[in-house]
Amino acid sequence: MFVFGSDLGGGKTTCVKGLVKGLGSQDTVTSPSFTINQVYAGRDDVQIHHFDFYRLNQAGIVAYEIAEVLDDPRAVVVIEWADIIEDVLPPRRVLITIERLASAENDRLITVKLPKSLDYLAGATS
Repeated sequence: MFVFGSDLGGGKTTCVKGLVKGLGSQDTVTSPSFTINQVYAGRDDVQIHHFDFYRLNQAGIVAYEIAEVLDDPRAVVVIEWADIIEDVLPPRRVLITIERLASAENDRLITVKLPKSLDYLAGATS
C-alpha cells in the first residue's frame, strides 16, 4: 500500500501516474476525486487501485472495499488524502509525502517512510 500526502496540487496524482506506468499499465491516470476509486491494469494481472478521499468526511463503506483489496496479492493500493481513513489503514504501508519548495514552482521535496519490514523496497541492506 502506498499512501501519498501533500497539499492540493502538490503532485500526488503525478506520482501515481509514474507508479502506474512503472507497473506496466497503459491506462490513462486521472485523479479519482469525484469517483473515489479508479482501477488500472498492470502487467502480470496486477491491478492498481487508486483511491482519493479528498471529498469524503468519513470512510464509510470505502473502508470495507480497501480491506478487500488489501487481501488480494495481485492488487497494489494507492491512496491520496488518507487522513480520513487513517484508523483503518494497515501499519505496513509506504508513506510518500510531497512538499512544494519555495525555490521554484515545480520543485518538490519527496520523503518516503517505510516500515522496517519493507526496507527491501529501498534497497536497504542489513
